[in-house]
Amino acid sequence: MTQSPSKPQAQLLSHPTSTNISTRDLIYTDWTLIEPELDPAKLRARETVFTIGNGYLGTRGSFEEGYPDALPATLVHGMYDDVPGVYTELANCPDWLSLTIVINGERFRLDRGEILQYERQLDLQHGILSRSIRWRSPIGNTVDLRFDRFTSLSDHQVLGLRCQITPIDFSGTIEIQSTINGYPDNQGFDHWEQLNRGKMGQAIWLQIRTRSSQIELGMAAKMTAVGTDAITQVTNPLDYPTLRTTFIATAGQTVGVEKVVTLFTSQDVKLPVQAAQAKLASLPSYPILLDAHQQAWKEFWQASDIEIEGDSTAQLAVRYNLFQLLIGACSHIMGECTDNSRVSVPAKTLSGLGYRGHVFWDTEIFILPFFTLTQPSLARSLLTYRYHTLDGARRKAANSGYQGAMFAWESAATGDEMTPRWSILNDPYAEATRIWCRDREIHISSDIAYAVWQYWQVTGDDIWLRDYGAEIILDTAIFWMSRVEWNAKHERYELCGVIGADEYHEQVNNNAYTNRLVQWHLEKAIAVYEWLQHTFPDRANELAQRLKITPERLQHIHEIIAQIYIPNDADIGPIEQFDGFFQLKDINLSDYEPRDRSIQAVLGMDETNQRQVLKQPDVLMLLYLMRDTPEFPGDVLQKNWDYYAPRTDSTYGSSLCPAIHAILASHLGKTADAYRDFMQAATVDLEDTRGNTADGIHAASAGGVWQAVVFGFAGIQLKDSGPVATPHLPPTWTRLKFKLSWRGTWHSFDLSPSFAQAADIQGFIFDVDGVLTDTAEFHYRAWQRLADEEGLPFNRQANEALRGVSRRESLLHIVGDRQYSEAALGEMMARKNRYYVESIQTITPKNLFPGAIELLQELRQAGIKIAIGSASKNARTVIEKLGIGNLIDAIADGDSVALPKPAPDLFLFAAKQIGLDPDRCVVVEDATVGIEAAIAGGMLSIGIGPATRVGAANIVRPNLIGVHLIDIQAQLKLAPAKTIQPTV
Repeated sequence: MTQSPSKPQAQLLSHPTSTNISTRDLIYTDWTLIEPELDPAKLRARETVFTIGNGYLGTRGSFEEGYPDALPATLVHGMYDDVPGVYTELANCPDWLSLTIVINGERFRLDRGEILQYERQLDLQHGILSRSIRWRSPIGNTVDLRFDRFTSLSDHQVLGLRCQITPIDFSGTIEIQSTINGYPDNQGFDHWEQLNRGKMGQAIWLQIRTRSSQIELGMAAKMTAVGTDAITQVTNPLDYPTLRTTFIATAGQTVGVEKVVTLFTSQDVKLPVQAAQAKLASLPSYPILLDAHQQAWKEFWQASDIEIEGDSTAQLAVRYNLFQLLIGACSHIMGECTDNSRVSVPAKTLSGLGYRGHVFWDTEIFILPFFTLTQPSLARSLLTYRYHTLDGARRKAANSGYQGAMFAWESAATGDEMTPRWSILNDPYAEATRIWCRDREIHISSDIAYAVWQYWQVTGDDIWLRDYGAEIILDTAIFWMSRVEWNAKHERYELCGVIGADEYHEQVNNNAYTNRLVQWHLEKAIAVYEWLQHTFPDRANELAQRLKITPERLQHIHEIIAQIYIPNDADIGPIEQFDGFFQLKDINLSDYEPRDRSIQAVLGMDETNQRQVLKQPDVLMLLYLMRDTPEFPGDVLQKNWDYYAPRTDSTYGSSLCPAIHAILASHLGKTADAYRDFMQAATVDLEDTRGNTADGIHAASAGGVWQAVVFGFAGIQLKDSGPVATPHLPPTWTRLKFKLSWRGTWHSFDLSPSFAQAADIQGFIFDVDGVLTDTAEFHYRAWQRLADEEGLPFNRQANEALRGVSRRESLLHIVGDRQYSEAALGEMMARKNRYYVESIQTITPKNLFPGAIELLQELRQAGIKIAIGSASKNARTVIEKLGIGNLIDAIADGDSVALPKPAPDLFLFAAKQIGLDPDRCVVVEDATVGIEAAIAGGMLSIGIGPATRVGAANIVRPNLIGVHLIDIQAQLKLAPAKTIQPTV
């Protein structure tokens, strides 16, 4: 999208027993995301990352006790309100988390005192966010605190929070105050009128209303002491109804509270405050609520989970994205006023204030396929939102001078256009920028029709298509009839002045994506209308009268289908993205690396508009959407990939890009590219790679991640008989399991690598010199100095024979026939080593070869064991100086074994140190004797250097630049076995 410039005892959490993968400063397990320490600089981004929700509302991962510069937010679906004269946005609702904890007179705050231990966990399997802290107060009192929270998936208007506190080295008074903050704001703007507040028994309640949309919200809360008897008082200062519980706790005693909140709006019921009060009074205990919540999550995962074996990082990242999709989708709410089909998934879900909670094409093209194929009832609800906003689309079409329904680029409650006409500026002297996407990025109407058709094909839901979907497809088709232009000179229909899926070029003519999708849309409009006439003639007649579908209009649609211009020269080259694209100045994006912003930000909007550079796939997006048609065979995809992929700003242009590239690269057999792009999409928020996670989750990217797994790596095609898999899994993936719903029947897929026997690589053993760094020069200088002192002939050419050879064997090679006593040889070896050790003190991480650190980090993240197998007795020192000790599990050096290479002993010792059988290890070597040692030990090998030296290896590479685990896996599966013939 084009972003508007405005766009029991409390204990410390224990790590799960499953494999832990550390990625940067987060820890991944199969089901749990762990933050092991607090970094205030990442506060707001992590508030987004640790968002929880239930599809009715979302609550950011802000701290219960607060923190400076935090951005707490709870967003409820459909709770839109106006900022007068500026825009419409989701209103931030009252903060239900707020706790004030006072320990012996000192307020607990993480920006004060000392954090001794910290850990935050998001349990994706059960939808629970937990935080555990050991904190020492400014005056020296030490306390353990644990917080758990959930937003009930079984009862969407119920929220739960538990706080447990254990004094460690003192006894004293602990006071916990709980409030409902009646003055939430949207970055300074207050959307709420205060109506009333009060208490009822041991509970509090709040009644407020949005200023413009007049949506009323009611909340009620109660707090129960646990661990010991305590007195709870209810107060009502100003607009902060407050619950206060005081404990007298002794060292080692755990005390705490359980807080339960209910929330209703006038969108759900007529009297939200009374509903919240009644619900709160009827609720069972906190443990029962929590158990029901966990059971609901179990049912969700049974239908929608994806299981990946062999890649813990990908497993957690995929589940995390699915979790965020579900908690951002509209839930099934039972209420007298409720119609959950009147809301949809905002571009930032309910996790942040980015894009003001507006709905884009992201939902239909990127997010909806996940729900259509795993949660079809939710998909139906999301699509019905578009039906309910048809009137807004009609108003936009009429206002723009067209007929039919023209969907808004940014939509909220009514379907009217929410995109600002001009950028909103903070600088009073800057010039405002016209935001053209509101007027020109009109492909969204066909994107929605595409989603409607796909939903019908997958579910067979004829009734929904009759009552809702057909009208969407038909009325938007009428819009296209009025929007196309006849070019008399070329005798064809055209679409001029549009913005395609690539948003770097504004007001172009005949965008291939738009034109072909419009043609497809009109074809389906005819098909749907004919189906209605045959199956539901009364409905067909009703729509014909209301939408003025006459025989003349139907004939006109056929003419447009036949004569609309589709810029397709696929037989001779790539499809031109729009008229004149190939005449624009070309670009080599690598010329602008490294960079930390989009190419548009580097070049400026005007210059970018004149270049062959894309924000996100356009022609490639078209080929993806049309992938199951015979229109674009594989060679067409290859031609267009080769042309457009290098010209797409996939790193900083749009988060919508990497997942689509991953799918297409997978189809083309580009394994490394596919996996790289897939992981870029999967971790965009977890690692905040674009620097804007604080604004909210990248929902479209999350949906794209699911599509990359299912349509990319699993190769799912949607045939008339159902989904069919043609898998091309990343080589590290030993298993991929998921389920898809097709016309009321569940299809289970349990996929494994396509090769009969996957290469089960579990460990890598690296030589140091010539592989990770160049210590050969230091060795050479030390030997040369020794040779000069002893008057021995020696030069660089002679040094080549010493590659991979032990120190003693090297010395014997240098002295040749000259006779030395054993003591003299020992002294010479010690002298050479002294010279070498002196010289390697200057080694730094900058001495690592290009590609080395990237491969080591990739192996570590994949759970691969890493060892060093070096004949050098100084290998440990070199590893320390290179700064990679944290990535190495074991070091086998010249002191580890008696026999040097080509004997396999050194590598066998390294394999034993990392607990692996030799046939599960790969040796990376640059010396002939090293490759021979690997083969003799029954290990696979990668030779670094010329084939004349390391040609006996399974794989030969000039260096480690661009080497990826998945490519190594694939090549080793196909590589012939290597053997060493015995010496006679």
